[in-house]
Amino acid sequence: MDEFEVETVAEVDLDEPVLVEGLPGVGHVGKLAAEHLLDELDGEVVRRVHSEHLPPQVGVAEDGVADLAAVEFHAVPTDGSDLLVLTGDNQAQSNRGHYRLTETFLDVADAFGVTEVYALGGVPTGEFIEDYDVLGAATETALVDALADAGVEFREDEPAGGVVGVSGLLLGLGGRRGFGAACLMGETSGYLVDPKSARAVLDVLEELLGVATDFADLEERAEEMEEVINRIREMESDSMDLPTDDDLRYFG
Repeated sequence: MDEFEVETVAEVDLDEPVLVEGLPGVGHVGKLAAEHLLDELDGEVVRRVHSEHLPPQVGVAEDGVADLAAVEFHAVPTDGSDLLVLTGDNQAQSNRGHYRLTETFLDVADAFGVTEVYALGGVPTGEFIEDYDVLGAATETALVDALADAGVEFREDEPAGGVVGVSGLLLGLGGRRGFGAACLMGETSGYLVDPKSARAVLDVLEELLGVATDFADLEERAEEMEEVINRIREMESDSMDLPTDDDLRYFG
């Protein structure tokens, strides 16, 4: 196989589409958000990217059929901005792979006439939270202002270490190629899949793009995760009540 193989699955016409990226990452926030858009707005796979930079594995469907690891672009015509949604189950395995794959993703986006890019992801807090802020970064002042008007926060030195992976490189490489690019990052504990953080990111994105979806399914998943979190908190509370080594010295 070549370093990259971009398979044409379908041909569609999109009106000045916006690229929305949601690949696996912290809390699976970006992936959850992208998949929600596809489920609610009936996205259609138009390009499939295979690469030696993706993990050496296949996914197995319910019918037992195996498919080589890939990343997919979905076309989503809407009443607002048409979308080209990039998602999949994997990111690259190396620094070089991230750079090379991101350049390929930008090539595909450019071929569809994309000029604006939104990368979606999570930023870890290290603790369970109740209120989910959305942090941002962008390649130009006009985008920063638009994000701030939509409630996005900009904090110096956050996320710690910068924005990594494809999301970061879509800004870094995309900005150098003339794309207007922004990253929306929902706060998340970083411990579990986080539908609430994905919802916070989608609230901002939908306001920016002029699209709307029904959040019932995402809210149901959030309730399920809330039950998991509550059980974890109960277990932590129980463990705090266990006797320590110092306590045990009083016995025997």
